[in-house]
Amino acid sequence: MSHPWGPPFVGGFGLFFLLIPLFWIAVIVLVATLGRRRWRRTWAAQGGHPGFGGWTAGTSAESTLAERFAQGDIDEVEYRARLEVIRANASPRQR
Repeated sequence: MSHPWGPPFVGGFGLFFLLIPLFWIAVIVLVATLGRRRWRRTWAAQGGHPGFGGWTAGTSAESTLAERFAQGDIDEVEYRARLEVIRANASPRQR
């Protein structure tokens, strides 16, 4: 007895033999892309190469604090106290 769908779908697997591997290849590419993107952000945040990202968490915190001081949001005593805390908690790579 022949199937009403014709030869490509014999046994019910015809196109699924192609679609299943393509699906898994797409999933692997997606996971690799997202992982690479996350790794780059983490690497840059931990003081990666200056040409890539160009900022570190300590420098960003210091510049934000300097901006707040320049705008008058905090006074000099608070600025110096917070700057000391930021620099004391910075990793040796960020100093």
